[in-house]
Amino acid sequence: MKRRFNTTGPCRPDLHYMIPAESRLPEVPGLVEQLGYFVVHAPRQTGKTTALRAVAERLTASGRHAAVLFSCEEGSAAGDDYGSAQRAVLRELARAAQIALPPELQPPPFSLEGDEGILSAALTAWARACPRPLALIFDEIDSLRGQGLLSILRQLRAGFPSRPDHFPASVILCGLRDVRDYKVASGGDPERLGTASPFNIKLESLRLGDFSEEELRALYAQHTEDTGQVFLDAALARAFELTAGQPWLVNALGREIVEKLAVAPGEAITRAHVEQAKERLILERATHLDSLVSKLADPRVRRVLEPMLAGTYEGGGDTYDDDASYVRDLGLVAQGKPLRVANPIYREVIARVLSSSAEERIDAPPERFLLPDGRLAFRRLLRAFAAFWHEHGEVLASGMPYPEVAPQLVLMAFLQRAVNGGGFIDREYGVGRGRIDLLVRFPYRKPDGSRAVQRRALELKVWRKGQKDPLREGLAQLDEYLARLRQRRGTLVIFDARGRLARNPPRFSEATTPRGRRVAVLRL
Repeated sequence: MKRRFNTTGPCRPDLHYMIPAESRLPEVPGLVEQLGYFVVHAPRQTGKTTALRAVAERLTASGRHAAVLFSCEEGSAAGDDYGSAQRAVLRELARAAQIALPPELQPPPFSLEGDEGILSAALTAWARACPRPLALIFDEIDSLRGQGLLSILRQLRAGFPSRPDHFPASVILCGLRDVRDYKVASGGDPERLGTASPFNIKLESLRLGDFSEEELRALYAQHTEDTGQVFLDAALARAFELTAGQPWLVNALGREIVEKLAVAPGEAITRAHVEQAKERLILERATHLDSLVSKLADPRVRRVLEPMLAGTYEGGGDTYDDDASYVRDLGLVAQGKPLRVANPIYREVIARVLSSSAEERIDAPPERFLLPDGRLAFRRLLRAFAAFWHEHGEVLASGMPYPEVAPQLVLMAFLQRAVNGGGFIDREYGVGRGRIDLLVRFPYRKPDGSRAVQRRALELKVWRKGQKDPLREGLAQLDEYLARLRQRRGTLVIFDARGRLARNPPRFSEATTPRGRRVAVLRL
C-alpha cells in the first residue's frame, strides 16, 4: 500500500509520510529513566499522540519498561462524578495495555468497585505485579473535567513517593495545555481545583513544536522518493511560509496538491500549485480549521484576537497574560512575542470567518472591476467600496462579531468578493500599532501571453474618539510597508470612528510619505 499525507489521527510509518516520531520528543526517554512525572503539551493536530506512541513502543522494546499510551477522553463525560471518570480511564488503560504489551506485562484485572481511590489501588496492584517499571502516558488528560480531573491528579501525586515498586515509575500527562492551566479544565472556574497545585510533582513541561523548514522539506521529499514527483524549491519555501510548519497544515497542503488537485505524476509541483491548494483548504474549512474557528466566540479568545486584529493589543495585566497563554495553547497565535496569528492560513481563515456575514451582503461581482487587459481596476474598486461604506457601512459594522475591527473586516469582505477566484489578499496585523496591512495580488496575462501579478498595498487605520488624526502616523507606516514590499505606490485608508457627527462623505486625496512616495489617501 502506498504512503500518503495524513490529516486524520496518529501516523503510521507504513501508511503515511512522517517525520520520525521519537525525534520530535528526544528528551522523553531520559526523563522516564529519571522516574520523572512530567507534561507534554501542544495544540491539536500537531502529532502528540503519534510521537508519544512511538516513545512508548521504544521504551517497551528496550526491555527496561512496560510503557502504555491510552486516552482519557472517555472519562470527559463524567465531569464531577470522579468515580465514573476513574472507571472510564481504567477501562481504556486495560484495553490499551492488552494491545500494546505482552501477556506477562499486562495488568491484573482492575477492581472498579466504589468511588474513592480506584485508580490508585489499580496502579499500585499493577506496579507490584509487573516485572518491569511502569511508564504510563495519559493522553488527552485535559479532556477530563471538574472533580474527575482533580481526583486523578491527586491520586497520581499521592502515589508518586511509592514509585517504582508500588506505583508507576514514570507518568506523562499529555494534552492541549500545560498542567499549570488545568484549572481551566474544571469548567472555567479557577477556584474549583483549589489553590494548591494538584500535580506539583512535575519534573518538566515539554511543548511539542511545529515542523522546521528542514522537516517540511524532508516530509515532502518522502513523496518524491515514493513517486518521483518533485516539489520545486519555490513551492517548498511557499508551503513553509503559509503553514509556519504547523503539522496538520503541512500534511493537508501536501494532500490537497497530490490527491485533490491531481497534479500529473510527471509534473513538478510549483508555487502556483501551493497557492491553489491553500485557497481550496481555506474554502473547504476542513475539520481542523473548523475546530479553530469555533473558538473565535470564546471570550478569552476574543479578548486577545479582537484588539490584535485591530492593531491595538498591548498585553499586560494578569487577565490578558492568561488569555494570551490560552490562545497560544490553542495554536491560534504563535509562540513568543510580539503576539501574532500563528501562520498566514490561520490569518486568512480568521479574517474570512469574521467578515463572512458582511461578504454575504456585498454585491461586487469581479467582472465589474476588470480592465480590458485583465488587470484589476483598483481605483474603481476603492471608489465602489467608498460608496458602499457611505450607504451601508454603519449598519454592517454594527452586526460584526468583533466590533473594534468591524470597519477593516467590511473592507476585507468587499475586496474578497471583488477578487474572488482570481486574486489573493495577504493580511498583516500591526500589534500595538493600530494598523492592518493588506496586499492584493491579482494574476493576469500580458499582451505577449506571459503571466504577471498586479500588486496593490493598503494600510488601514481607524480614527477613534479622543485620538489625533492618524494621517501622519499612517503615512509613515505605509512607507515602511511599501519599502518591505518594494512597491512605489499604495493607499492609506482612514475610517473615522469618532461618531456620526464627525464623519464626512468619503473623499480621496494624495499625500507624500516621509520617504517621498506619492500615495492615495481614502477617508471614510
